[in-house]
Amino acid sequence: METSDEEIDRLLGKLTVEARVSLLSGATTWRTRAEPAVGLREMVLSDGPAGVRGQAWDERSTSVLLPSASALAATWDEPLVERIGGLLAAEARRKGVDVLLAPTLNLHRSPLGGRHFECLSEDPELTGRIGAALIRGVQAHGVAATAKHYVANDSETDRLTVDVRVGERALREVYLAPFEAAVAAGVRLVMAGYNAVGGTTMTANRLLTDPLKSEWGFDGVVVSDWGAVRTTLETARAGLDLAMPGPEGPWGEALARAVADGEVSEEAVEDKARRLLRLAARLGALGDTRPPAPVRLRTREVRALARRAVAAGAVLLANRDVLPLDPGRLTTVAVVGAHAARTRTQGGGSAGVFPQDEVSVLDGVRAALRGRARVLHVPGPRPDGPAPALDQAECTDPRSGRPGVLLRMLDADGAELYAERRGGGRLLEPRLVPGAHTVEVSARLRPRTAGTWTLGVAGFGRMSLALDGRTLLDGDFPPETDDPAVIHVDPPARCAEAELGVGQDALLVARRELAPGTGRAVVVSAAPPAPDVAASVAEAARAAGAADAAIVVVGTTEYGECEGRDRTGLGLGATQDALVRAVAAANPRTVAVVNSGGPVELPWRDAVGALLLAWFPGQEGGGGLADVLFGRAEPGGRLPTTWPAALADAPVTRVRPDDAGRLDYAEGLHVGHRGWLRERREPAYWFGHGLGYTSWAYEGLAVAPVVLSGEDLLVRVRVRNSGVRAGREVVQVYLARPDSALERPERWLAGYAAVRAEPGEAVTAEVRVPARALRHWSPEEHGWRTEPGPCRVLAGRSAGELPLAAEVEVSAADGTS
Repeated sequence: METSDEEIDRLLGKLTVEARVSLLSGATTWRTRAEPAVGLREMVLSDGPAGVRGQAWDERSTSVLLPSASALAATWDEPLVERIGGLLAAEARRKGVDVLLAPTLNLHRSPLGGRHFECLSEDPELTGRIGAALIRGVQAHGVAATAKHYVANDSETDRLTVDVRVGERALREVYLAPFEAAVAAGVRLVMAGYNAVGGTTMTANRLLTDPLKSEWGFDGVVVSDWGAVRTTLETARAGLDLAMPGPEGPWGEALARAVADGEVSEEAVEDKARRLLRLAARLGALGDTRPPAPVRLRTREVRALARRAVAAGAVLLANRDVLPLDPGRLTTVAVVGAHAARTRTQGGGSAGVFPQDEVSVLDGVRAALRGRARVLHVPGPRPDGPAPALDQAECTDPRSGRPGVLLRMLDADGAELYAERRGGGRLLEPRLVPGAHTVEVSARLRPRTAGTWTLGVAGFGRMSLALDGRTLLDGDFPPETDDPAVIHVDPPARCAEAELGVGQDALLVARRELAPGTGRAVVVSAAPPAPDVAASVAEAARAAGAADAAIVVVGTTEYGECEGRDRTGLGLGATQDALVRAVAAANPRTVAVVNSGGPVELPWRDAVGALLLAWFPGQEGGGGLADVLFGRAEPGGRLPTTWPAALADAPVTRVRPDDAGRLDYAEGLHVGHRGWLRERREPAYWFGHGLGYTSWAYEGLAVAPVVLSGEDLLVRVRVRNSGVRAGREVVQVYLARPDSALERPERWLAGYAAVRAEPGEAVTAEVRVPARALRHWSPEEHGWRTEPGPCRVLAGRSAGELPLAAEVEVSAADGTS
């Protein structure tokens, strides 16, 4: 039973103003404050959305790693996403986490957005529905979800300071819409972003009150993004409730003084504290309240669900009668590409976790064909990008001789204060001890390739790198940004080169001083000599030519898609493009697998036999993709974002603010496929596109001739499975108002429904178009209105393939227009 507001008011009455203020700032980086006087315990928050990291970045505290958010949106499958939410809740409970900082509801406004993998889609309707499903799944098991980053935080360039300028109508209809859906789904927290909107930073913006708390009736907690609160008075007077992290920050004692001086009202503080206590009661963190019993999943169930999600989100972009591959007719399969053996399972930044296990594409193919066919892996040329962090397969702790690295904390004189073996060279929160001045990471390398190696150390402040006692790098590297994702999670690497020989152990030692403002992260990396590009491409082509089928895996690198930076282009690089072309030319039965979180250019897309989009597929990626490749599962995904053939074709590309720090959303309502339609441009693949292993005929559309404004519209679409295999189809419905007196998109997604059918079977998809899809925001009247008149209803497989249409009259008979 939920604690009543009367009981919460009674508890509030026990707290002084100072005690109430103290609750409104974090106790630590990831915990809220406890207050024994009212039975309030600390609440633990953790990053998501592809996994639940917990309070520490430590490879020994592993997490289930699920497909990226863009992959989940590609499922267009809300029941499945709800189950994924339940899995995340189970992980949260296992790690003692009360609040999951997910889902991310910002939009894929430009294909250059560096954080697309963590967001869901380009479309407000799809984002809202998938986001709400994840929220329902998480919160059904006593864990709170957090809708972030409110609002218009759709790119990473200058994200701490950018001032987004967006029209009132576009703000309401496009960017706020997914957050409104989240509130309707009962989300417990909303996170205010770093950015400004209309000249005011979001942590102090009136949008936190109106529409969030007033019009939508949000009764949860508005939490800041980490470090986004920069002032005391403006943020405290706004709708922000919880400033994170703590204990230091602009609130605390400064806020208490402001209340005592009458600069911030006691009523404002009381409302914030009440919301925090209400959240605690809902999570079983207040008094005798208890959360629901946690869902318990066995490891086998977890892996099976994660694997199913991979196939459900994989998008088959093109297929020239190559997929699915029949294992019974294969003797040799060539698996090509560095990404095949080291598949990128997640994006970079605060969403990252240390996975329990990772199944690469190569692992998945080998497991599927074991005992049936020979699998030959050819790595091909090394993709462009920095050297990867050391892992325990490449080095040993020089003290114990066991796989991994040796981490030491040293005092100012170089004396050892603490030491431990760690699993790899990526150390984001090494344990601090009193008197620690320097963190040292050492590893004994055992090269399997001779030549010029690239060795590096990433971090900020005074750093050095030495090999066998010889200094390779020594300097002071101050932070060039105060972005916490860069400082604490993905600092830039400083590299040097050194000659290493096979069988000749080498001792690599990296040191970094722990100066204030430089974070704690240190990442030690090593990369063997890059193979000759022409020779490695030729080797891959020979292997492909001698095989029955070839699978070539290409994708983005760790620094290509990451929180804290946007992309500068969509190309995979000349090396990877040359590799795909050579393999496809050698074998017409070539399947290209794209391992990215967002759009990339595919200039060879018409040359390959099949093209499969894997996204960042999580820990079970290789198994789930093998299920698709060999026909055990249908590729269930449909594109949540329009993919351009070339960046220059995209209608919206600007992510960098002007010299005044402003980023103008000049496209207004015309985001994603809407922009492509307005500009009359043809993308490589439309929003909603995706093939299965059967074909579909769209036979009829039925809809009532009149719909009253304010009422939902039911659209029935008859489709037939015209292929030879059972399958699933996502039937999409779009609206158009060509005769509207208002500016409108040429058409926009209004609803969708999935159906399944056996070969030859006809089924009817019932798509409920919500009344909100027919309304518009009136800036003049500051309210929602519905324009009467004719409306076209279109149905089909994507925004660019809509064979069925009907007309309906929107009536204003109820007086809401």
